[in-house]
Amino acid sequence: MHHAEDVVREFLLFRGFTHTLRTFDAELASDHVQGLQVDRIMDLFFTVYIPRFEADKMVNLLAFLNQTFFSPADLEYQSTVRKLDASLKKYYIVYALQKGRPDRIIQFFEHYGDSLLQNGEDWHSWFAIPYVRNPSTDPRFQIYFSKEWLDTLKVSLHNFLCEVFESIRLPALLKLVSKKLEIRALKHNLEQLRLECSHLQAALQCKDDEILHLKRSLPLSEIPQAQAVEVSDPFSGPSKSDNEALFTVPLSTPGDSSMLENKAASTPPASSADLSMSVKKQHLTEANLVPKTQSRYKDETGKKLQANVDAGLTMSSDIGGSKDYEYSDFDYFEVNVESQETFSGHTSPITRCRFSSTGKNIASASVDGTIRIWASDATASTSRNATIYCGAEILSLEWENRSNRLLLIGTAEHSIKAWNVDAKRVVCDLCTDTTYPRVLDICCSPTDPIFVSAASSDGLEGVEGLGYGTLHVWNMRTWKVMNVLPLGEDPPLVTSVCFNHNGKIIAAAATDGMIRLFDMNGCLPITGWPAHDGCGVSCVRFGHNETSIFSLGSDGKVLEWSLHNQGQILQSQDASRFCLSGQGKLPRHEMALGGHGRSLLLTSNLSSSPLYFFDRKSRVYRTLEHSGPITSVDWHPVMPLYLTGSVDHSVRVTKLLHAVNDGL
Repeated sequence: MHHAEDVVREFLLFRGFTHTLRTFDAELASDHVQGLQVDRIMDLFFTVYIPRFEADKMVNLLAFLNQTFFSPADLEYQSTVRKLDASLKKYYIVYALQKGRPDRIIQFFEHYGDSLLQNGEDWHSWFAIPYVRNPSTDPRFQIYFSKEWLDTLKVSLHNFLCEVFESIRLPALLKLVSKKLEIRALKHNLEQLRLECSHLQAALQCKDDEILHLKRSLPLSEIPQAQAVEVSDPFSGPSKSDNEALFTVPLSTPGDSSMLENKAASTPPASSADLSMSVKKQHLTEANLVPKTQSRYKDETGKKLQANVDAGLTMSSDIGGSKDYEYSDFDYFEVNVESQETFSGHTSPITRCRFSSTGKNIASASVDGTIRIWASDATASTSRNATIYCGAEILSLEWENRSNRLLLIGTAEHSIKAWNVDAKRVVCDLCTDTTYPRVLDICCSPTDPIFVSAASSDGLEGVEGLGYGTLHVWNMRTWKVMNVLPLGEDPPLVTSVCFNHNGKIIAAAATDGMIRLFDMNGCLPITGWPAHDGCGVSCVRFGHNETSIFSLGSDGKVLEWSLHNQGQILQSQDASRFCLSGQGKLPRHEMALGGHGRSLLLTSNLSSSPLYFFDRKSRVYRTLEHSGPITSVDWHPVMPLYLTGSVDHSVRVTKLLHAVNDGL
């Protein structure tokens, strides 16, 4: 209360209301009741406003009380409020007649006559009262001139105000002050927790360094042979043949394509039971992080490999035609999290999951055509929660950025649906070109009411027999196609689209290995360049500073490209052990940038995903495990939360520790 009074004093001084300030201080000196005082409000009506014929102030005070205090009250109070309002105005008229001031009555009716007639009370006869010769004896007005009626009015108004004020909320100024004090206390507690967290993180870093030292001192011959896990590819689209559905992913030799082929060739043919959609969950321990030197390598090669592993450096070898790949002792360290929440309402594998533009809601889709909308926080409102049955496989989801009310849904049956989360209904069902029925990706402009859809054909033509693609620009006001972005004579299948920060440029990734940039003002191509050595591009995202663009290839590599120097690679990460796509399969892996562009999360063929942090140095962690491959990822727009969807039918929201999110 005292802090609020100081705020009022400061405001009065700022505005130059010195007389009001003196009056305010004088009233504070004589005031001992820190709250709403019914007696003083009663005095305003019956000893100030009505005796002085200040009708405007009386009406304004009634309106203020009605808007501020009476409106939030229960509905049963509303009829009482209307009756008391009408009675006070009638007493004003009666008092003017008793004092011989019919001019005040006429003036009152001129100002408020229309509103009185609209209130529903019987005011018609009152308009004639200034011209009635003896209204105190008229049966229509006689009761209002009695002392008993006036006493009843005062008692009723006093009791009603007392009852309302006892359960009324605090004034807005006091609420602001209390909120300020609460925020100050929370900030103090947060600083204490951050200090404690930094101490714990430092202790953890010491333990990690100790483990690293012990591992480097362990002879390579004593480390057991790395194992491989067979998984069925949950990201594959249309394939050339069914016998390519099963492949082997080595956990400890990422990026080595030749070794992958040799391993697959040496594996005996699998039975039909082995071809079922199953995942053998592999527990990743520090003991199987380093690959054992194989006997077919020469001695000098083994020594070179041992030296590189001991140094924890990037390993590269030209033996067997293997590609360069990165190795770090941090690759399989599980990320430190503060909490994790699991949503398990789906009954089939998750295809896509997305945070809304505010992060308050989550939309997730599954193979059976079901979409669920959740509240991302257990304490948030669940008014938008819904389950949507589309009757077709869901391939893409996108929240509209500007209003945060629309969810766009792309299906495999030439349809894009717009779901209004507040109205809880489909407000528009768009039919796309039947030649390109599969809507693989949707991206909304951050500034304009438009979105771009990437769709593909069902045929076996095009690059690697995956079909052709098209890019349509849609107007969200008319829900019609505005333009078609040019992709050439034989348009490749577009797997991913992404707007830049101002909605002027859109990037598209395609199966022909090209990254294309388009100008949205004229819907014309700006530039394009080949990426990933001719492999298809699964996903593309603009960097946080808008000077670079990230791409994820079907070869499992993540590349950051400079937008100032076309074709220049700023950095690369090899995640082929997690998200390598097979030949002839539609690349459906995706990535998400978070933490102001300092963290990158990928989908995975395994039960955990790689999580990269780009700060003073690049660090790689793995996420907490699902019980199956991870098919979709996303980052919260503000908080250190990431979202993962899996073939195990679950969606998980994971909150990182503050220090980890900062890349420490």
